[in-house]
Amino acid sequence: MSARVTLYSKPGCHLCDDARAVIERVCAEVGTSYDEVDITTDPDLVRRFGEQIPVTFVDGAQHDFWRVDEARLRAALTR
Repeated sequence: MSARVTLYSKPGCHLCDDARAVIERVCAEVGTSYDEVDITTDPDLVRRFGEQIPVTFVDGAQHDFWRVDEARLRAALTR
């Protein structure tokens, strides 16, 4: 089963660290997994998301950027 949440991030990003903590907590609560993608490994991802990271996708659709709203993420994963 693939992860329902994808976090696009880069090393040394404090907003990414904050987003990861929220995503880990919510995914553990609802019993789902997440993947994390380092955008610095792909020039296309840097072009797409470089100014918006962290970027969060849920079920393949962009959900949030810069900050992850815990209640909104939980709602998206429990619908």
